Amino acid sequence: MNRFIYMGAAALMLFGSASCSNNSKQQGTSESKAPASVKEDILVGSLNVIVDASVFPLLKEQEDVFLSAYPNAKLNFIAKPEVLAVKNLLEDKGSVAILARKLSEEENKNFASRSIQPRVFPIFSDAIVFVSHTNSSDTSVTIQEVLDLMKGTSTSGKRLLFDNLNSSSFRQLKSLGNLDKVASSFVEGANTAKEVLETVAATAGKIGVISYNEYLDLKLSFSNNIRILSVKNTIGDKPDNIYYKPNQSTIAAEQYPLRRTFYVLNYQPNLGLGLGFSAFLTGDRGQRIVLKSGLVPATMPGREIIVRDKI
Repeated sequence: MNRFIYMGAAALMLFGSASCSNNSKQQGTSESKAPASVKEDILVGSLNVIVDASVFPLLKEQEDVFLSAYPNAKLNFIAKPEVLAVKNLLEDKGSVAILARKLSEEENKNFASRSIQPRVFPIFSDAIVFVSHTNSSDTSVTIQEVLDLMKGTSTSGKRLLFDNLNSSSFRQLKSLGNLDKVASSFVEGANTAKEVLETVAATAGKIGVISYNEYLDLKLSFSNNIRILSVKNTIGDKPDNIYYKPNQSTIAAEQYPLRRTFYVLNYQPNLGLGLGFSAFLTGDRGQRIVLKSGLVPATMPGREIIVRDKI
């Protein structure tokens, strides 16, 4: 109930502010930047947003639409692998974060000591995907095969190449296998998803591990040499031992096993721009951008149907 009250209030504030903005434009008084005398509110000011680098392409799309609607706002994205993103949030380098997990009780202590209560809402579902060279004989993989590589017990001769060893993908798979340590025998780390695809496109013996959002953003550049692998659904609430490729449908139906939910974590102590941007991300326009991008929105946006008496 609190979530709906919060988001409803934010939506009303967004609508009201948008109406004022439109009136100003009609009167010829709009400006590209917020005047120094204007107090920061939910649609005015500057906001540092810490973003898990694996979904940065989608957040850039969100930014473009948000700023076109609210030109008095400014978003400064800090894109980092998950471990560094959380560290930046705890160091107050940004008050809003887009992450594939919520902060732990221990991590929240610093904010609680300052009486800051987070506003946390799901935005969309993404997935971890595996890619290989088209010359590789592999077209599928099991989670157990991946975990065996991470444990160092595999005899397949393959190697895993992660986008970053501080990434949310690495953390999720490590947690899935209850691994305290990961053997370096068959595991490597790159710096970016692009670097992963470049390496896999040139090497038949490696399996790249990136986010589905990054794959969608980069696949056209490597489409001739990259193949996305099917994964056997053996975990979660609906295991059926069938191999699925990641796509919007299999993620939404919970058939593809390596899904993960991304959240907006708003630790801004006041009702500032963090509230406005959070409301945008979880609102109809933000969710439509998610749907168009190929990921799965947390709330399916409504459809507008026009009924005419005559054709």
